Amino acid sequence: MLSRLMSGSSRSLEREYSCTVRLLDDSEYTCTIQRDAKGQYLFDLLCHHLNLLEKDYFGIRFVDPDKQRHWLEFTKSVGKQLRSQPPFTMCFRVKFYPADPAALKEEITRYLVFLQIKRDLYHGRLLCKTSDAALLAAYILQAEIGDYDPGKHPEGYSSKFQFFPKHSEKLERKIAEIHKTELSGQTPATSELNFLRKAQTLETYGVDPHPCKDVSGNAAFLAFTPFGFVVLQGNKRVHFIKWNEVTKLKFEGKTFYLYVSQKEEKKIILTYFAPTPEACKHLWKCGIENQAFYKLEKSSQVRTVSSSNLFFKGSRFRYSGRVAKEVMESSAKIKREPPEIHRAGMVPSRSCPSITHGPRLSSVPRTRRRAVHISIMEGLESLRDSAHSTPVRTSSHGDTFLPHVRSSRADSNERVAVIADEAYSPADSVLPTPVAEHSLELMLLSRQINGATCSIEEEKECETSTPTAAEMEALGGELRALCQGHGRPEEEQVNKFVLSVLRLLLVTMGLLFVLLLLLIILTESDLDIAFFRDIRQTPEFEQFHYQYFCPLRRWFACKIRSVVSLLTDT
Repeated sequence: MLSRLMSGSSRSLEREYSCTVRLLDDSEYTCTIQRDAKGQYLFDLLCHHLNLLEKDYFGIRFVDPDKQRHWLEFTKSVGKQLRSQPPFTMCFRVKFYPADPAALKEEITRYLVFLQIKRDLYHGRLLCKTSDAALLAAYILQAEIGDYDPGKHPEGYSSKFQFFPKHSEKLERKIAEIHKTELSGQTPATSELNFLRKAQTLETYGVDPHPCKDVSGNAAFLAFTPFGFVVLQGNKRVHFIKWNEVTKLKFEGKTFYLYVSQKEEKKIILTYFAPTPEACKHLWKCGIENQAFYKLEKSSQVRTVSSSNLFFKGSRFRYSGRVAKEVMESSAKIKREPPEIHRAGMVPSRSCPSITHGPRLSSVPRTRRRAVHISIMEGLESLRDSAHSTPVRTSSHGDTFLPHVRSSRADSNERVAVIADEAYSPADSVLPTPVAEHSLELMLLSRQINGATCSIEEEKECETSTPTAAEMEALGGELRALCQGHGRPEEEQVNKFVLSVLRLLLVTMGLLFVLLLLLIILTESDLDIAFFRDIRQTPEFEQFHYQYFCPLRRWFACKIRSVVSLLTDT
């Protein structure tokens, strides 16, 4: 009896998974779900925990064993999507940025969007001028610590916060000046609302960058915003295409195609190359979902999209949620008491530490502390003035990244990087949103080359432990092999042409085989089907049968008999 109970309990445990979801304030939510639970069930549990009703803007993100990030699909099983061993670790993030975040119905929703944009600012995904950066940081400061108090906030208090990937003392003084003189009296909710209104006006609001290369081999970041498709190169937005101009999104292997139809029936095809086929498919799916969410009027208009043609194996995907217009209409109907908000200013935060917990890395001097956070970026300074100054931090582009890291080591101790007067690059990100193949390992390798250690925050973000010396040497050899074996776009085009020819030959052979089977059935079988009977009675078929097929059959039979007799004689 006891053994039965134990076996039953073990089977029930095998049918359950433990899931941990990291929230936007860096706290964690842990739950247990059944093996076959859908993504929607986990997402509903999380939204219930957060007391969130306007949940269509959010999603759950995870990283697969190949270091590729994905959005959890709510119509599929959680266990089958993650492809890793439990317990599962995921992140709760904004998936669709509101076109007007200030128009959100509930304060809890605005607060979560505020946390996401604060992360974007810290990780270098939200580009802005120095004046805008100072104002945004001052709003964050007002929301977290309230009004300026000389007794509580000594000189240089704004330096205890890390708002951006890197910034100067001049910018810190500007932030403190705005906080002291312009924001007094604003509540946290008001400061967050003003922060959202300002962030919404920036060109890179809502940008979730995907690293790619264009047809010339230049590094670029592709992104989807509430207003359209964006291409960033260096500090510049080189393309902006509205959603109503995008006619089709397609991918083949590592190649991503965007079909654009502009005024005067002008049609354009933009082509980009992702680091891996998995990254390209993720880019394509994100584009399909964003286009459906922002462009369509009703969710009933959503159609299954295919990226296949005759000679390439494609994928089929369908967006399963509501569209933006439906979400706004549903939000207008919400009638309840505003839920209580527990702001993250009173707890430690990896993205923006609170002043109430002392200086960030207090044992490290100010200049050195900043250098620790940006040491990985010191090798990129020489690329800033080039036309394509944003390297993609993946193993595929290690040839453009690692040499500059080595060359800049000599003067790295003398320079402290600051935000440019006009804008800073998404390459300044400490941890960029898309995680491509070997990107975390490349980051760690470049740290070892520079002789700098990872910061506390980056150690927490990295899911693997720090490699040993032997592992670093093996990893360096692997990265060098990958860099040497990386082909140019022209070589990839040749390989794709060869593959298309092979697929054409296979399709032709398959059609000939099917025709041969049909011919044998018509001539040799006794199937009395109306379709076959009509064909057999035509004069053309009778002529073919008696003048060509029967002699050919006798010739084959004769040859087969001669071969068999030869084998039997030997």
